[in-house]
Amino acid sequence: MDERQRQTPYLDAVSAYARRNPARLHVPGHKGGQGADPGLLEAIGEAALSMDVPALTHGIDVGVDPTPFEEAQRLAAEAWGARRAWFLINGASQGNLAAGLALAHKGRAVVVQRNAHSSTIDSLVLSGMRPTFAAPELDAELGIAHCLAPETLAAALQATPEAVGAWVVSPTYFGAVADIRGLAEVAHARGVPLIVDEAWGAHMAFSDELPEHALSAGADLVISSTHKIVGSLTQSAMLHFGHGAVELIGEDTVDRAVTLTESTSPNSLLLASLDAARSQAAVHGSELLARTIATLAQAREEIRAIEGLDVLDDRLAGRPGVFAYDPLRLAIDVRGVAANGYELAPLLREVGDINLELYGENVLVAVFGMGERELGEAARLVEAMREAVRRVGLEPEGRKASFAAAPPWGELAMTPREAYLGAQEVVPAARAVGRIAAESLATYPPGIPNVLPGERLSAETLAYIQDTLEQGGSVRGASDRLLHTVRVVVE
Repeated sequence: MDERQRQTPYLDAVSAYARRNPARLHVPGHKGGQGADPGLLEAIGEAALSMDVPALTHGIDVGVDPTPFEEAQRLAAEAWGARRAWFLINGASQGNLAAGLALAHKGRAVVVQRNAHSSTIDSLVLSGMRPTFAAPELDAELGIAHCLAPETLAAALQATPEAVGAWVVSPTYFGAVADIRGLAEVAHARGVPLIVDEAWGAHMAFSDELPEHALSAGADLVISSTHKIVGSLTQSAMLHFGHGAVELIGEDTVDRAVTLTESTSPNSLLLASLDAARSQAAVHGSELLARTIATLAQAREEIRAIEGLDVLDDRLAGRPGVFAYDPLRLAIDVRGVAANGYELAPLLREVGDINLELYGENVLVAVFGMGERELGEAARLVEAMREAVRRVGLEPEGRKASFAAAPPWGELAMTPREAYLGAQEVVPAARAVGRIAAESLATYPPGIPNVLPGERLSAETLAYIQDTLEQGGSVRGASDRLLHTVRVVVE
């Protein structure tokens, strides 16, 4: 390890500014804590408020080159093996928005994995690109979507000769990791960059026990949600530019797209947390991950020993769309108990104050951080699952899983941008069948759009979303969050 990775130049510069008690004749109005609401001051502390420093502060992000901010980003690029890294303060969503705007400089057609995050669809709205959607491999046994197979990407690119990029997701919410090397070979054979939404895989660069991360496998632009597992503050993320990407997507174009999609008032606490999380990952990531992986392996064995339960693990590798498995998600198969995931999640909150990342019909997903000190939540989850299963009992024959529960995606009748910006009207949901959606409808969890702007609505899809809402889920993108009405294109 390069000893420079122990350094935290941006964090140190912001801390030094706060310690020297400068005359703060600039925003924000709380003036480092002196003007803050007493409740806020008590809740987050004077130290945090004193480090809330605005952009363009001398000695932090302006001044002698390289500034501490520039040096922090350079260290991040080295840590992940990128040619360049950008700190993002609008989450991995900002990385997806920037990726789409950068691609749009090269053309208007792009191949996109259909179970992309809703921010990818937002990017299509902003950029005006027309997607050719490539379907991921669907697991009819578990009722979940995995990754995109290289042969599927090849077929989609063959059908879209004008495509200027290929956009995929790996790992998935459930831990499936794609064959990124195979996908990169397919994309590069067509002369287009491979964009990987690796929001859930920022930690994979720091352990030999984990699947190969996207940059090292040949990806060109990688969206990395650093806060999810590596441990920076919520809403902080990174965008990584691959060493071989220069001829496929312009570095300056990406830089301009990042600037366009970020706030002009970036939060210094978010940026400092990225600097600190990078240092911890680079210096201690391997040992921290080894401990977490071992703890979760034990937790999986204990959960699998509970009658009616199973877990997702590396046994999935080799299934269509699963090249490898990332163990930092503890995904529990609940088909053998007499309650589905929507019913078990609130019961787990009642039993042990267990708050899950995601729950669906057949699978519950708990997420663990790379650097957790105690990892006590694993034992709490096991005990809560035992009690939950005791209360609900077993399903005698096991619940059948089928993708009939998640209807096929609709026909794309116009680009997402055309639909989003076109003439629209609001109609009752019952009268929306057959109409072109003007908004994205993404059920949470997991935030993957069931309906995109530009797609025709079906009765099955609307019923599926309503059912998710009734079982405790929510829907992002809908102007009517209860989905009594839907915004559609005027045809």
